[in-house]
Amino acid sequence: MAALSSYVGSFSLPFIFDDHAAILKNPTIGTLGDAWSPPTDGRAVTNRPILNLSFALNYAWGKEDVWSYRVTNLAIHALAGLTLFGLMRRTLTRPILSARFGSATLPLAFTVALLWTVHPLQTESVSFAAQRTETLVSLFYLLTLYCFARGAESPRSGRPWHTLSVLACVLGMGSKEVMASAPVMVFLYDRTFFSGTFAAAWARRRWLYVGLIATWPLLGFLISTGYSGRAFAAGYDPHTTPWTYLLKQCEAIVHYLWLSIWPHPLIMDYGTDVVQRLRNVLPQALLLLALFAGSVLCLWRRPVIGFLGIWFFAILSPSSSFIPLPAQTMAEHRMYLPLVSVIAGGVTGLFLLLGRRSIAWSLVAALACIALTARRNLDYRTETTIWRDTVAKRPGNDRAHYNLGWSLPNHDPAALTALEIALRLRPNYLEAHFNLANRLLHLGRPAEALSHFDESLRLKPGRPDIVHNRAQALAALGRIEEAIEQFELVFRINPGEALGHVSLANILAAQKRIPEALEHYATALRLEPEGLEANFNLGTVLLHQGRAADALRYFETAVRVDPKNTSALLNLGVACLQLNRLPDAIRHFERVLQLTPTDNRARNSLGLAFVAAGRRPEAAAQFLECLRLNPNDAFAREQLQQLQAPAPAPPPR
Repeated sequence: MAALSSYVGSFSLPFIFDDHAAILKNPTIGTLGDAWSPPTDGRAVTNRPILNLSFALNYAWGKEDVWSYRVTNLAIHALAGLTLFGLMRRTLTRPILSARFGSATLPLAFTVALLWTVHPLQTESVSFAAQRTETLVSLFYLLTLYCFARGAESPRSGRPWHTLSVLACVLGMGSKEVMASAPVMVFLYDRTFFSGTFAAAWARRRWLYVGLIATWPLLGFLISTGYSGRAFAAGYDPHTTPWTYLLKQCEAIVHYLWLSIWPHPLIMDYGTDVVQRLRNVLPQALLLLALFAGSVLCLWRRPVIGFLGIWFFAILSPSSSFIPLPAQTMAEHRMYLPLVSVIAGGVTGLFLLLGRRSIAWSLVAALACIALTARRNLDYRTETTIWRDTVAKRPGNDRAHYNLGWSLPNHDPAALTALEIALRLRPNYLEAHFNLANRLLHLGRPAEALSHFDESLRLKPGRPDIVHNRAQALAALGRIEEAIEQFELVFRINPGEALGHVSLANILAAQKRIPEALEHYATALRLEPEGLEANFNLGTVLLHQGRAADALRYFETAVRVDPKNTSALLNLGVACLQLNRLPDAIRHFERVLQLTPTDNRARNSLGLAFVAAGRRPEAAAQFLECLRLNPNDAFAREQLQQLQAPAPAPPPR
């Protein structure tokens, strides 16, 4: 209920950022069979088949309905919280702790799980659909430990629970690489809370550990299959060395610890900067070195404290150590599972200081966290709001400015401003050049667009979509032959690309070079028979040529592909009207008006169809409605006047 109170406002949040690649443009989630082989190009699901399968299940449930993904994310998060509750309760009842906490075991376990579930630092992992990577792997990580604890406590054979522990570990390995430390943490948990020594833990449950260790080759295989894509997604940069990345993590981890205590300001994207010199982060580095060394020493002298410290560092190590991830040098979602040790240590430590009064204070803190988490979710209500928030908090983040520009409408001047700022911050930002060029072309400024297309091609020679759009800019400048040369280059680079043929055909049709245009439309349809734009545009050209019968089938295909495409429905109705198929024409025009009641083109066309069918009163009603919607509609006025004119007298006998 606390999780629902915190995240009920997230159910209608849109897809953002990495969600587009992981879900909306993920071709493998269409069927459950394909989901086992996720894309290897570096998107969030690369080498993570269990995560990809979870998205495929959502897709089977509700296609691209964002609500189903949000509900699933929250359910996984709540299950992780409940699993943590069970694990904490069983841990606090172990002899090493029970004497200190006694009858407070249950409320303490509940308080730890509650605070962890509603903490605002968790918002990014729950409200950002693609960050299911963190929630899912954390659920399996906690289940691995919980099932181990149940098996270790079992008075009879704990084999069924330990089998479930290995199964949870396997599923976690297929969800995210952070699961790599789970076998080690189970061994350490056993030694700390059950067996007392590493030797005893191994002697009692060696076959369990053999099973857990056997999951590492699976993780290694998954990483190797997606290595190149993951390196590409990470934005491999030779200037980001293990040393500079490690220095950045000193700053990042101390910041995470501060956010665990005081979760403000929360930032979705911290950018890609690194730290070049040790002196810039020397205090943070010394603090972390002391914490890590203290955790290792405590493993022998105070094993519970040592376990909490190692939990924190071990889970962070895959992403927050010396292995460079240049595309995201700092990210709040990395603290999702490590936050357990911070909260567990804080709640139990406060109890030892204040006794049962501390539980009341912890519950007050939980209420504050619920309010803060619900408020943070408002920042995610649109892509624009979350990027505005990020830009305000990290004005030097070029990627935030780029994504803000990308999220704004083409006609919004702020979009151009945001993209220009991104380029000032990073002059060689390929996607910013390309996006800015596309915006300028859309705004009718092809000369300015061309310079950015040229810069994009300098950074990425031969990229087909850049060459394609550059050709459109050349055509807009009247340089038709140069544009045709660019399209021919697109066809050589990517012979199976239908869009280039459609775009070239559109340009040729505008130049009245109809035979050439028809040839390229035909080529596009051979490559992609169900292509919406090719079918619609070819039908439109044929209709303007007076070939309504030929145009009809292309409009019918366009409407079949997109039943709510009002332009295709309108042109289909016009073709039927020209062929005197009046009932069909009337039906198509009425469908357009159901979708867009203020479309005067469809209403005038419907009026003409009624006139042709001899239904003059209904025709007059349509033309009157057109004039009500637009008093300056000259066509509707002319048609209405003709309908209202007295019929001519019959000739004399």
